Amino acid sequence: MPIESRQPQGLVDILDKILDKGLVVAGDIKVSLANVELLTIQLRLVICSIDKAQAIGINWWRSDRFYAGGTAINAEEYDALKAKVAQLEKQLSARPLPQGKPEERKGR
Repeated sequence: MPIESRQPQGLVDILDKILDKGLVVAGDIKVSLANVELLTIQLRLVICSIDKAQAIGINWWRSDRFYAGGTAINAEEYDALKAKVAQLEKQLSARPLPQGKPEERKGR
């Protein structure tokens, strides 16, 4: 009867299994003084591949501009911001400039 020897797994094999299956780490840290809770930190960490994350319904990076590569604003947002800047410039130019010495203007 042959004896099976277990080969030590490398770091790559372990990471491959974790990313394929997924790993969830959850924990709570509570700081109390005289039975009064001062601080609670809830930690939830999910480690998995992108394919696995999408399979379980996690896809926040698709709507995040930083991760989705959409750092530039779209044309509608640009036009709205441009119109708002023009409106604010018009309001500023319509205001009369304050008269008098600087110390007199402080009270206004």
